[in-house]
Amino acid sequence: MDPRFRQLADGLLGFSLKLKKGENVLIKAIDVPTDMVKALIEGVRKRGAWPFVNLEQAAIKRILYRTGAKQQFETMNAHELVQMKAMDAYVALRGANNIFELSDIPAKQMQVVTRAFKPVLDWRVSKTRWVVLRWPTPAMAQQAVCSTETFEDFYFKVCTQDYARMIPGMRALKRLMERTDRVRITGPGTDLRFSIKDIDVVTCGGARNIPDGEVFTAPVKTSVEGEVSFNTPTVYEGVCFDSVRLVFKKGRIVEATANNAKRLNAILDSDPGARFIGEFSIGLNPYILQPMRDILFDEKIAGSFHFTPGQAYEIADNGNRSQVHWDLVCIQRPEYGGGQIYFDDKLIRKDGEFIPKALQKLNRSYLGQTEANR
Repeated sequence: MDPRFRQLADGLLGFSLKLKKGENVLIKAIDVPTDMVKALIEGVRKRGAWPFVNLEQAAIKRILYRTGAKQQFETMNAHELVQMKAMDAYVALRGANNIFELSDIPAKQMQVVTRAFKPVLDWRVSKTRWVVLRWPTPAMAQQAVCSTETFEDFYFKVCTQDYARMIPGMRALKRLMERTDRVRITGPGTDLRFSIKDIDVVTCGGARNIPDGEVFTAPVKTSVEGEVSFNTPTVYEGVCFDSVRLVFKKGRIVEATANNAKRLNAILDSDPGARFIGEFSIGLNPYILQPMRDILFDEKIAGSFHFTPGQAYEIADNGNRSQVHWDLVCIQRPEYGGGQIYFDDKLIRKDGEFIPKALQKLNRSYLGQTEANR
């Protein structure tokens, strides 16, 4: 077994989930090597907990979703919900031999699928300790425009990094955001204004998604005004989107354009909440620099922010509810056009670098130097 498998498993079960003796943990693996699942089972048992395993394949999910009906999906949800309610913790590893495996499922059919399985997702997010990550595949290496071996090295470096070193800076950013009312974001094609007053702020330092490195909250639901242009390509429901641009009035998306505007607007019309924002987050992982059409990586890009149409997290809740939760990313480092973030008219971040002294430990220059000296 690759020793990095056990190292990753230890980090997920120990640092991320803080698994305890006697707890039930569901391991969900999609197109993941058997040895990695074995490493997780060993790690669970080493901690005196109980492992439960669901193995899936994306190609099988495609044919089930493409040809299934609402009644079938609701029955599947009922079965999975019973299992999920018995779990204390959840870890999911998602491989992707083809990131576009679901691209030929019609938008209306995907809405039926998403709506049917939402109760399982809601329970997992709000009632269990969970951590989710991708698995490195040749397809992901192609997305990152590098060799499979180089991407694997990058993947394990990012996923097993010492996230504890980011916590002091994250806490400082959290305190500042908790005192903030008005946010303004400017940059090429972007002039966005909204309030985050009295909305909880959450730091993400290796406990939920891996790789990690973000601090998020949500805008007051009806406060968003202006426009935003996203320079990071994205995939949603197996479909590629580029150059997404959104225009807001009183919190609602009133105009949405992209390379595939018809499918974009179909997603935003899934339900009333899909045209409101459920999350605002600042990305700051020092090792993730370029987009690769994988949101678990792209939303953590150093010097980025993401703005999310759809469902708000209950731990940072603005009351918005939707079957959609779509993180759209804008990188503000100079090579991507730059940009500024203001809190209550004070410049907080310029061209991807934090300005206040208390936040400079979140800058890539500091975190990179710290890691290099380990």
